[in-house]
Amino acid sequence: MTLPGGFGVALDPGAWLDGDVLFGGTPFRVVTLTPRQRATIDGWLAGGRVGDDGGLARALVAAGLALPVPPPIDAGRWPRVSVVVPVRDRPRQLDRLLTALTALSAQEPVHEVIVADDASADAAAHAAVAASGGARLVRLDERHRAPGARNAGAAVATGDVLAFVDSDCVPEPGWLTTLLPHFADPEVAAAAPRVVALETGRHGWLDRYEQHRAPYDRGALPGPVAPGGRIPFVPTATVLVRAADFPGFDTTLRGGEDVDLVWRLTAAGRAVRYEPAARVAHEHLTTPRAFLGRRAYYGRTAAPLARRHPGAARPLAMSPWTAAAWAAVALRRPVAAAGITATACALLAAELRGVVPDPVRTAVRLAGGGTLRAGEAVADAVVRTWWPGAVAAGVLVPRLRPALAAAAVVPAILEWRRQRPDLDPVRWLLTRRLDDAAYGWGVWSGALATGEPDPLRPDLGWRLRVESADDLVAAVSAGRRRTP
Repeated sequence: MTLPGGFGVALDPGAWLDGDVLFGGTPFRVVTLTPRQRATIDGWLAGGRVGDDGGLARALVAAGLALPVPPPIDAGRWPRVSVVVPVRDRPRQLDRLLTALTALSAQEPVHEVIVADDASADAAAHAAVAASGGARLVRLDERHRAPGARNAGAAVATGDVLAFVDSDCVPEPGWLTTLLPHFADPEVAAAAPRVVALETGRHGWLDRYEQHRAPYDRGALPGPVAPGGRIPFVPTATVLVRAADFPGFDTTLRGGEDVDLVWRLTAAGRAVRYEPAARVAHEHLTTPRAFLGRRAYYGRTAAPLARRHPGAARPLAMSPWTAAAWAAVALRRPVAAAGITATACALLAAELRGVVPDPVRTAVRLAGGGTLRAGEAVADAVVRTWWPGAVAAGVLVPRLRPALAAAAVVPAILEWRRQRPDLDPVRWLLTRRLDDAAYGWGVWSGALATGEPDPLRPDLGWRLRVESADDLVAAVSAGRRRTP
C-alpha cells in the first residue's frame, strides 16, 4: 500500500520536524526517523516526488502527518464527472447553478448533470430550468428530502466521480481542476472543497458573521477528514465521491447524513480529503429565525450520529491531565493547576528520554503548551455544548462564575481579533453566544429525545503515541491502520 509515484508530499499544518523526530498526526504522535527517512522527507519538502519511497509516504499520510500533493490531471485522463443536484422549490437557485456549470464547462467539463427534483410544488418550472441548462431531470413525486434525492440522482449517474452540488451553491473556477487530482490516489473515496459565502448583495450583521463562521466552511487549511481530527467532517453542500465507493446516503437520518457518509467511508478504510484551494460559494441562511433554527438543527443531529458512530461525536477530546488542570483553574486553584501540569510534563519527559534530544523541553512544549492551547477548546465546549449545565453550575457554585464568564467572553474576542470580521466586537460576541446557545440547545434536546448521552460526554482517553516510522509503514502494509 503505497502513495502513487509522481505525488508530492508536504507536512500537515499541525506537524513539525525536530531533528530525526516528527511530531503531529491524528491522533497526535511522536515518530522517530532514521537518517535515510529524514533525508527522504527533506527531499519531498524541497519539491521532490514520490518514487520507490511510496510506502513511507503512505504511512505518513495515513497517520495525518503529511499531505499528499497530487500531480495535475492530463487532459486525456480527465474522469467522467456526474454532477448530481438535489432541489426542492428553488428554480431561481437551480438556474444560477446550471448557468455557472455551463460557463465553467470549457475548462472543466462534466460528463452529465442530473437534477433530482424532490417533489417541488412547481414541477414544470424546475423541468424548464433543467432543460435549458442541458441537465437530465429525475422527478420524485413524493418528498424524499435531500439525501433521498441525491441517492435517486446517483442511481442513474454513469460517471466515474459523483459531484453532489446543492442547488444554492455556485462552484468557482478551478473547483474540479483542484479536486479531481486527489482521485489519482486509489485510496481516496471523496474530496471536498471549501464552502464560502456567496455574494448576494446582503450585508446585514448575520451575513457578515456567516462570512467568517458558517458551519459549512471548514477553514483555510487542507487535510484528511476523519472523526476526532482537525477536520472531522465536510458538508454535502458540495462533495465529490468516487462512484465505486459511494454507499448511498442514509435516508433514515433527519440531518447529519453528510457527516455519516464521511464517517462510514473512513470506517471502511477509505480516505476523504479536504482541499480549500477549491472553492464553492453557498447562499447562507441569514435571517435570525433561519440562522438559529439551522444551528439547533445541527445540534440535534449529534445524538443520532453518536448512536451510529460511538465516540465520534463528542464535543471535546483531551488528556485527563489537561482536564484536571483546567478544572483546577475553574475552581480558582492556580497552584494545583500548575502542579498538575508540572507532573504531566515530568512524566512525559521520562517517557521521551532517549527518543528526543531534549526530553524536558519537548515535554514542556507538548504537555505544558498543549494544556494552555486546550483552554480555548475547553471554553468553547463549556459555552457551546455544555451551556445548560454550565449555567446550572454557575448558580449552584458561585466560585465558578468568574471562570464561566471568562469562557463566555475571552475566546470569542480572541477569535474576533484573529479574523478581523467586518463586525464590531460587541455584535460578534453576542452573535457567538446566540450561535452557541442554539447549537447547544439542539444537542441537549436531541440527546434527551433519543436517550443518547454520548455527544455530551468529553473524551478523556487521549495519550501520546511514541513509535518509529518503520512501525507506521509496517502497520499500513499489514492493513491494520485506517487511512484518514
